[in-house]
Amino acid sequence: MVTLKNGSHSVLINQGELISYKENNYEFIHQKDSPGWGHSDTEMFPIIGPTEDANYRVQVPKGNAIQDQHGLLRELDYTTDSADEHSATFSKEYKAGTVVENSKYPKRSRVPRLIWPFNFRFEKRFELLNDRLEISFIISGDKDMPYMLGYHPAFQLRSASPRVVTDNSSYSLDEIMAAGDTALQVAETERITLADERELELKTSGFRHFMLWSPVTNMICVEPITFYPYAVEQQFLHEGFMHLNEPKIEFKIGLIPKK
Repeated sequence: MVTLKNGSHSVLINQGELISYKENNYEFIHQKDSPGWGHSDTEMFPIIGPTEDANYRVQVPKGNAIQDQHGLLRELDYTTDSADEHSATFSKEYKAGTVVENSKYPKRSRVPRLIWPFNFRFEKRFELLNDRLEISFIISGDKDMPYMLGYHPAFQLRSASPRVVTDNSSYSLDEIMAAGDTALQVAETERITLADERELELKTSGFRHFMLWSPVTNMICVEPITFYPYAVEQQFLHEGFMHLNEPKIEFKIGLIPKK
């Protein structure tokens, strides 16, 4: 367990998973023993979205890509690279062609093993500043590797009528829950605010869109994504790929509590 502190802000991280972010003892993060979802955050990489209808295959320029929903990164364990009072860095590395056991099999998936034909390194960095928590994702690997990236944090809800607000739109929890498992897309924005008992602004860099998902009234996932996967049939999921055309690429999200 890693603890970060900076003034009235505090963070708890368990093996790379953000399990608590408090400001003046107000907890923003969904707790895993509460109804809704059994995690508090995770990443979607190297794909976003389901693959069952495409027989768990995703089209890539070389080799076999057998992926379950939201990719194989979540099946790998984080290594703690560094940690101090205000920051911590974790990483996962994957060697092309390594077979990874699928934890969803057999209860929630028909495919027992996953595979990806590219090498990559995935870093997750936390930095607790005076007014926010910044989370960075740094991707490196084989040149021109196709990929998508999504961050999947879950937040507590306390008020009777929480909303998600952008510069141009506002979404009620009822609207978000009605979208079901496909999630509600918020396209072409880098900033979004969760308006609950307290407001939390999410400000991103590198991501293009958000997805909003909630199965219950006490939590919500506000997810920055590079591609909304439900815009295409599953066999065309490859249309949403970006490509690793630089030695490293970085994505960021800031969680900014409002007074």
